[in-house]
Amino acid sequence: MCNLYSITTNQAAISALFRVVNRYVGNLPAMPGVFPDYTAPIVRNGAAGRELVSARWGMPSSSKALMDATKKRAEKLQAKGKTVDFKELLRMEPDGGTTNIRNVKSKHWTRWLGAENRCVVPFNSFSEFNRAEGGDIWFALDETRPLACFAGIWTNWTSVRKVKEGETTNDLYAFLTTEANAEVFAIHPKAMPVILTTPDEVETWMTAPAEEALKLQRPLPDGALRIVARGVKEDSAPATTAI
Repeated sequence: MCNLYSITTNQAAISALFRVVNRYVGNLPAMPGVFPDYTAPIVRNGAAGRELVSARWGMPSSSKALMDATKKRAEKLQAKGKTVDFKELLRMEPDGGTTNIRNVKSKHWTRWLGAENRCVVPFNSFSEFNRAEGGDIWFALDETRPLACFAGIWTNWTSVRKVKEGETTNDLYAFLTTEANAEVFAIHPKAMPVILTTPDEVETWMTAPAEEALKLQRPLPDGALRIVARGVKEDSAPATTAI
């Protein structure tokens, strides 16, 4: 599971590469470490063309996951002799979100697979954790860490992300995962992010019917990635701008 990545390329380069017509990110600093529930840039389809916007990493978790978590919390409260309003408890159940999406056939995800809810998530490198190999292992297309993107989806959602925040409405995103290629498999056998490496792939993901777009849910060819850092929570090496 990829729960850490970097995006250090500036917004002008991101906009140029992904044909952005409107930007709504303000001053976009380099982000050498993006963690779950952080706000980061995505590119999505807007009424006037592609938009560069900020969104929180983590799509809404499934109703089953939230129900199970609420039941556990209710049981703990009841064990302490407290009265439980289960409906209200469920409404206020904190949901940090789902960062990686593998089973796109799930009814929970199919509602967001149309082009209007697809996005690309710019990145320069991403990390998979393996304690035996040194902790966070950072991958990129090569040592210069060229700008690329994950195939993602987004939505606008009202929920409780953190207890201290209460109920809020946010733009949320996550990206697809697939089988690992050889380089990632050696570190994290279960999965790797779905990475788009050409303008044609980006165009297909952003515009094609879902059945065609989802053909891109596949690993990169073996040899397509390099390990560029080990054992650090941030990867801030200078990045180029070409995909």
